[in-house]
Amino acid sequence: MKKLLTLILLLALGLGLGGGAAYGVAQLLGPPPPKAAPPKAETVFISAGTLLAPIVATDGRLSGYANFEVQLEVSADKQAEVTEKIPLLLHAINLRTWATPMAAGPDHILPDLRVFAAVVNGAAIESLGKNMVHRVIITSAKPT
Repeated sequence: MKKLLTLILLLALGLGLGGGAAYGVAQLLGPPPPKAAPPKAETVFISAGTLLAPIVATDGRLSGYANFEVQLEVSADKQAEVTEKIPLLLHAINLRTWATPMAAGPDHILPDLRVFAAVVNGAAIESLGKNMVHRVIITSAKPT
């Protein structure tokens, strides 16, 4: 019984001394410095204007047309360069939309916005360069 009490007492003293030492070291050294977040690059949105695109069904039939309003998110320091090349982007989009089925809905007259955003993104890489456009934002889509 005496050995058991001695072991319990030693365990309590060990926990107390260890905890006190950890607390003292933490107070002496302080908390670790917070990790610095990488500086976030400032971005701007550039309008690509209103785009008229054909809505092509999976079988290749022309189902109709749709007007899209597109915004491109780019780094602020690349704004002028991207703005100058918008006509090249529009040309690349026009060439891609005729060959890309993006008809959705039961009557195949609605555009699939994800497909159209992928078309614009691919055209942006081709005409503007890789990593120039951070995101393609479709702000409006209206079948005509």
